[in-house]
Amino acid sequence: MGDYQHQPVLREEVLEALSIRPDGKYVDGTFGRGGHSRAILARLSGKGCLLSLDRDPEAIAAGEELQSEDSRFSIVRGNFADLERYVREWGVEEGLDGILLDIGVSSPQLDDPDRGFSFMGDGPLDMRMDPLQGVSAKEWLAEAPERELTRVFWEFGEERYARRIARNIVMSRHKQRLETTGQLARLIEETIGRREKKKHPATRCFQAIRIFINDELTNLKKGLDSAIRLLRPGGRLVVISFHSLEDRLVKRTFREAVRPGKVRRNIPQHPDLKPVLKLVGKAVKASETELSVNPRARSAVMRVAEKLG
Repeated sequence: MGDYQHQPVLREEVLEALSIRPDGKYVDGTFGRGGHSRAILARLSGKGCLLSLDRDPEAIAAGEELQSEDSRFSIVRGNFADLERYVREWGVEEGLDGILLDIGVSSPQLDDPDRGFSFMGDGPLDMRMDPLQGVSAKEWLAEAPERELTRVFWEFGEERYARRIARNIVMSRHKQRLETTGQLARLIEETIGRREKKKHPATRCFQAIRIFINDELTNLKKGLDSAIRLLRPGGRLVVISFHSLEDRLVKRTFREAVRPGKVRRNIPQHPDLKPVLKLVGKAVKASETELSVNPRARSAVMRVAEKLG
């Protein structure tokens, strides 16, 4: 969700957090439409360089256009969970100066009904970040057992009516297969009604399905661990999350790297384990000025950590 009308979320805050060195080596793990990447490139000298990754073919097309214009920039179609492999192939042996992970769905993905991420426009139930890989939401919803549906809605969407919704999906698909986002959204609304004024009743389930289909939390954990290993001492890791499950995982990963070996509050830290990261500032949210231009930034939370020597 890091790009909205080419206005990346928390643009100035990201640039400040990365503390960009003009001749540094940086990675943008989620290119989107390149808002953050272009802002980073504008701060780099001719000796600096930037590698961007993305799973989305449309994002890659936009990135390849930028790559053809700027020799300092490279883009790879891939998942930031495999960050170490791509950095190795990029040819950077020494540590990176900064890594940005802007997690979630980009605005172009949300705004395109054919991608199936949103119930705001009726489209096919897909929800894959890479539409050429994996199982679509439609295929999963057609086959998943009721117990699995319940678990996904509860675990990844924190949906309190998960069991009721799962039961209705299983009952309804015997009569008619769910094909579109509109069908699913209507089924959920008919199942639990409208209980929150400002939130569509399908919001949590759509989030849960997207996270599950794309294995987002597993990939995020792998990406965070790889990023920490790849940074040089003094290098910065900047992560923007858009929902509580992501943010909790980022907080926990940072905390474990800041205080390794500390398992409980009253148990002292293991003396042989040294901190790998230090936190930089507190969690940052979008300003009212940014929200007036980009309402989707409302749920964005940015956290920053620096690699220790």
